[in-house]
Amino acid sequence: MKTLYLDCQAGISGDMTVGALLDLGVPLEHLQTELAKLGLPPGSYALSTSRTERRHVAALKFDVAVHDHHTHRHYAGIDAMIAASSLADPVKERARRIFRRLAEAEAKVHGVAIEEVHFHEVGAVDSIVDIVGAAICLDCLGVEQVYASSLPLGGGFVETAHGLLPVPAPATAELLQGLPVHGKCGPGERVTPTGAAIVAALGTGFGRQPAMGLERIGCGAGGKDFPDCPNILRAFLGTSEGGQAAAETVLVVETNIDDSTPEVLGYAMERLLEAGALDCSFTPIQMKKNRPGVQLSFLCRPEQLEDLAQLVLAETSAIGLRHYPAGRITLERRIEERPTQFGAVRFKLAFADGRLLRSAPEYEDCRRIAREQGIPCREVMERLASENWQSTRTTP
Repeated sequence: MKTLYLDCQAGISGDMTVGALLDLGVPLEHLQTELAKLGLPPGSYALSTSRTERRHVAALKFDVAVHDHHTHRHYAGIDAMIAASSLADPVKERARRIFRRLAEAEAKVHGVAIEEVHFHEVGAVDSIVDIVGAAICLDCLGVEQVYASSLPLGGGFVETAHGLLPVPAPATAELLQGLPVHGKCGPGERVTPTGAAIVAALGTGFGRQPAMGLERIGCGAGGKDFPDCPNILRAFLGTSEGGQAAAETVLVVETNIDDSTPEVLGYAMERLLEAGALDCSFTPIQMKKNRPGVQLSFLCRPEQLEDLAQLVLAETSAIGLRHYPAGRITLERRIEERPTQFGAVRFKLAFADGRLLRSAPEYEDCRRIAREQGIPCREVMERLASENWQSTRTTP
């Protein structure tokens, strides 16, 4: 299975992604020819590449010169434009999935329905080119699954169409939920909304590079040259045996607490999951002096231990934690968007030895549909599960 691993330790953006994929061997002429199928206004943009360095590391810089700076677009218009284009179906599916994730994040941040989302930077021509361009390059390279490393949070502020926003920007922070992050890079915007959406929408696995036969490496340069690390995105292309259960070592981290309120503990769990903990749970226990307490437990990868431990010590009354390694075996998992009676819905798929074992609709999509349709979430999940089962039975 053709596999792409994105080393995002220094960050990721749309142009860095396209630059890295072009550096893997996608011809710029192919990208230009395919992008023309979108039907954007003639002369609204021009593409170029150049060789450069970031902290003495060679990389390819991809640039989009935009000549149409005033066109803002709604999500529905962008989605319709991609759907109506003559691009290959896999390209359209990936590009639409990325924009869907962006729209969901923007809708939540601004408290509006997804149909009302009005893109500024993300809806501009250069970002449309970045997102669709990434999908075109992935298809050209034959990539079947995408893995990504942990992502840097960055810091400080960034100027946007909405004014001065903290880094990571609200939409970026929303997209980073559930993904492994780190704070090892200095301030500055290291992950853009477009970059976060690409990883969140297409990522099959996160945190560590999968086992694969490495074939090529591409480097995409970011626009700035940060002083603390090379501002590059490395893309590792290779072949792996897909669909098999993967074994890895994770850490189990625990602490016993008898003097924190439920509100404090609930917030601590939210923070842990947002910061990239693989799982988190509470277990009722009996402690010293006959006090009822809870055992806070979470799973993480070794490189996450220090940051997540400091988070627990800051957010709870715990004065120490214990940790030990544990083996973990996981099935290959990926997200696939499918047409349903409620429109496009994402399903979680689990595979073993290349065979689909099970699939289930994403809870967040079920929740959204329930609110929009005014029906119980339980009913939405049951109807989608039944429809999915019938589709699976009749698919040859």
